[in-house]
Amino acid sequence: QEEKEGGHVLADFDGTVVPVNPNYEEVLGLDCVDSVGEADADLAVVVVPPQIAVDAIEQCGEAGVENVVVITAGFGETGSEGAARERELTEVAERYGLNLVGPNSLGVMSTARGMNATFGPDNAIPGNVSFMSQSGAFITAVLDWANDEGIGFRDVVSLGNKAVLDEADFVREWGDDPDTDVVIGYLEGIEHGREFVDTARDVTGDTPIVLVKSGRTEAGAQAASSHTGTIA
Repeated sequence: QEEKEGGHVLADFDGTVVPVNPNYEEVLGLDCVDSVGEADADLAVVVVPPQIAVDAIEQCGEAGVENVVVITAGFGETGSEGAARERELTEVAERYGLNLVGPNSLGVMSTARGMNATFGPDNAIPGNVSFMSQSGAFITAVLDWANDEGIGFRDVVSLGNKAVLDEADFVREWGDDPDTDVVIGYLEGIEHGREFVDTARDVTGDTPIVLVKSGRTEAGAQAASSHTGTIA
């Protein structure tokens, strides 16, 4: 999986990738550093075990890395210990003012930067649609189909457990982005309904939003309720 992850991030990205791992001198031919602070990064992608993930996020904050994607699972979707860990993660993110996606996220893509910081799907084709989803499997299925059909995306975000950034944050961001013409989303649960509706109302004056809200039928509710992130 590490190799797959590295292969994806390295494939089309025109920026610099710095692996952080104190146990190795190099990963996939790239020199490794011992800590996030040494990486001088704009974005950190956290794929460490859950027990040390919060420490890694704290290191990001201390190093001034404001943008963090947490792929690690084992948080609010796994029971009381995970829920406590997720509260800790949220507190750390708030203390340092981090823009944090996840945890329990498939990752993010930015075709404008050629960046595929996900595990799993091939990079999207560039386009003017930005896409968020609460289900990683749904992202993989949509991208497989879209790549075959020649349909492109600007940004793709797997929301994961939405401990910090949620659907309203991305709707607002993409509403302000001149290169996103349409926002699409797959959502299972919306925690801050009022805020989301207000944000969507502001944005849809310029940018259409197309959402699939699962769980409205009996079969859909059963499928959504069996998904780890929504059980939580």
